[in-house]
Amino acid sequence: MTRRSDRALPEIPSSRKIWFRTLPIFISIITLSALAIFNYQKASSSIVNATLYALRTSEAGKRELGEQIYFRDKFPWIWGEMNQLHGRIDISFGVKGTKGRGVMRFKSVRKTRMGFFETQEWSLEMEDGRKMQLLDEVRDDPFKHTALQAQ
Repeated sequence: MTRRSDRALPEIPSSRKIWFRTLPIFISIITLSALAIFNYQKASSSIVNATLYALRTSEAGKRELGEQIYFRDKFPWIWGEMNQLHGRIDISFGVKGTKGRGVMRFKSVRKTRMGFFETQEWSLEMEDGRKMQLLDEVRDDPFKHTALQAQ
């Protein structure tokens, strides 16, 4: 097989077309990956573990959700802000037990730079719309002097 050396060269496709076509896919993959990484960091934090443990040991939580209280979804999504540096925690996530399902909300603030976090809200909203406060005056704040305490 012989080829002529003076033949016309083939057309090279413009790399701009390919680049503009793949850019949105690349950006969406990077964005979804970043969101998943940040959510994983929230889900594995000591704050989420402490609130989930406190819900498991709460009488109201056991009464409404039953036993084996854990995240509602296989890949839990933690909604809200978790900013320990500036003293603001306001998160919510889905939970389930053997009796029911709901959304647990936890809000805590640190008013002074070296102060303790004060729990403002710790509630459980069931799927049927009932909302109960898990933090009551009879039982002391279960998060006092735990990982939610300022160092």
